[in-house]
Amino acid sequence: MASIYHTSMNAIIQLNQLPNPRELLIGQAIVIPDTTTPHIIQFGETLWSIASNYEVSVQAIQQANPTINPYNLIPGTTIYIPQRLHLVQPGETMWQIAAYYGTTAEAIIKQNGLHNPDNIYPGMVLIIPRPKPSIEINAYSYQQDEEGAESVNAVGNLLTYFTPFSYMIKEDGTLEPFADELMLNAAKSQQAIPMLAISNFSSTSTGSNLAHVVLSNQELREKLINSCLKVMEEKGYRGLNIDFEYVLPEDRENYNEFLQLTVNRLHERGYFVSTAVAPKTSNEQEGLLYTAHDYEAHGRLVDFVILMTYEWGWRGGPPRAISPINQIRRVVEYALTVIPAQKIFLGFQIYARDWKIPHVEGAIAETFSPQEAIRRATRYKSEIFYDENAQSPFFRYVDESGQAHEVWFEDARSARAKFNLAKEYNLRGISYWALGYPFPQNWALLNDYFDIIKLNR
Repeated sequence: MASIYHTSMNAIIQLNQLPNPRELLIGQAIVIPDTTTPHIIQFGETLWSIASNYEVSVQAIQQANPTINPYNLIPGTTIYIPQRLHLVQPGETMWQIAAYYGTTAEAIIKQNGLHNPDNIYPGMVLIIPRPKPSIEINAYSYQQDEEGAESVNAVGNLLTYFTPFSYMIKEDGTLEPFADELMLNAAKSQQAIPMLAISNFSSTSTGSNLAHVVLSNQELREKLINSCLKVMEEKGYRGLNIDFEYVLPEDRENYNEFLQLTVNRLHERGYFVSTAVAPKTSNEQEGLLYTAHDYEAHGRLVDFVILMTYEWGWRGGPPRAISPINQIRRVVEYALTVIPAQKIFLGFQIYARDWKIPHVEGAIAETFSPQEAIRRATRYKSEIFYDENAQSPFFRYVDESGQAHEVWFEDARSARAKFNLAKEYNLRGISYWALGYPFPQNWALLNDYFDIIKLNR
């Protein structure tokens, strides 16, 4: 494989963190370290127009794609555009080169692994990075403080925001104490903006009555906002994320009024406000998880909204894709009718689930990382399948006791599908639920697809 793609075996192993590089599986997705840019041929395009658009020669594209017929391009076909190269001329500076190509000196320095931009010389060949869409990235973590800090240190360079989960609200309008100091220090060291998350639910309670007590009482609403401000000021949080779930339908307007009050109070102090909302496909969608989440009001009031576009494959339900792209698209398309794209974060869960089959009512699936999914598939020599409709991989196996299992997880293909959706609709960001589940392919692709916005500079 390495020789086919003109790279090294070690580079592939390291990028994918392959548990057993000598035992790849049928159907397993592998990310290849690559310097080319994929381009999907559109109707009416010619090789010459594509070359002009990417500022490379026709010959360079032909060399990178030896099987294409330049006189018969087929729309929908993917071709690969080679790097833009620049030969440094006498007297040129890095900033002059960057200006000529419409990029930044910082981007060229990063692309070429340079430590001193002044140390360029005539005859030196520089790779000129192509512009990528900019995006904001948030990640939640419900890990313990020290473990959460380790996760942030590992991927914090790719985060705009970091959100420890969470401060639980109490019936008296105060917040349960939460150990987050190490995570916050790690976030600040990675220039990731810390966002305070408050919630009303736990693993044993939906929190519907708790939310009702607070949201329906003006005095308690004010007290809760004051409690949030106190923590934010003491610990250096820059914004608030409100994740109230299973809110009673009759509290819909109470929730909206609380959001308005919160935004008014926090904006005057220079803080931003965001919410997390259930994945709705219409305003009329009913149910304890959905009714009280008023997409139009959230989009109008808060600074941004995180769509919780996951958990179709719920751990207590039958096996299925956890975040199927066809369902995600329906949620995004509805959200865009009432929320501006630049206020929408696409939710992306980065874990796998293992269900015993046939599914029995009340059985709970095991949750683990995509890396563990690959290890498990390797252990049982399972073939990996890919659901094109859901854009999700899965496999089945039989354990030592004879019990059959079905595992749905995420891989490079499913991550790419979500990134493409975010790009297609020009969404503000992507929000990960949650750190602590190793998924190296995701972070490599994320870095390749987008320029991550860092606001904390």
